[in-house]
Amino acid sequence: MIFDTHAHYYDDAFDADRDALLAQLPERGVDLVVCPGCDLESSRQSMDLAERYDYLYFAAGFHPENLEGVTLEQLDEIRPLLAHKKCVAVGEVGLDYYWVKTPEDRAGSRDFFDAQLSLAEELKLPVIVHDRDAHRDCMDIVKAHPNARGVFHCCALGPEDAKRAVEWGWMLSFTGNITFKNARRAPEVIRWMPLDRLMLETDAPYMAPEPYRGRRCDSSLIPLMAQTVAQLKGLTCEEVLGITLENGKRFFGIG
Repeated sequence: MIFDTHAHYYDDAFDADRDALLAQLPERGVDLVVCPGCDLESSRQSMDLAERYDYLYFAAGFHPENLEGVTLEQLDEIRPLLAHKKCVAVGEVGLDYYWVKTPEDRAGSRDFFDAQLSLAEELKLPVIVHDRDAHRDCMDIVKAHPNARGVFHCCALGPEDAKRAVEWGWMLSFTGNITFKNARRAPEVIRWMPLDRLMLETDAPYMAPEPYRGRRCDSSLIPLMAQTVAQLKGLTCEEVLGITLENGKRFFGIG
């Protein structure tokens, strides 16, 4: 009953054994995976993987770290990918003020985020949002798009912003970092948030949960995150896996 709602299987960390791993994942309990692109090339790679594996779907978009030399006009090149039958979202898009430093580059990334939210509204697709050290601007831009629906992936929102996102109808998705001993904000949010807004992800190959922290992550490790959620919510791991599977299917429109 595993739905990994965010995994980058085109990443070169999987070059040595990508096909073998993806062929094995269903045998290891993985039902569904969404592979988001970060630029045109990786979005196309994600599409190719989705065409080869029945359980894998994809998203297409421009990540804030991948905007060098890209113009807003190039969003038109994403449109054919977004029309693909296995494309379920615009993403991964958003803001990253940890890596994007200069005022000019940050302003450009805000323009791209705004434009991709508009594109998602136009096409009636959900949005996968990356938000690192940019909560205020991210929330302001999302608020300006009331017809957009999306998920804050690898959610790092504080309780107040998380409550606002939930009030707007958005989803919150959590990775292996909720299992870390120093996790504070995410467990606080998970304790109070409605179960129907919760999704789980790996962000593979990154964010492996304990006891695999620092190693390459893959979708089969989702149950370790589900166990942490189960402890926080007073549920069983199987209940959390079932709930997050159905939440992800509903959010992405997968039958």
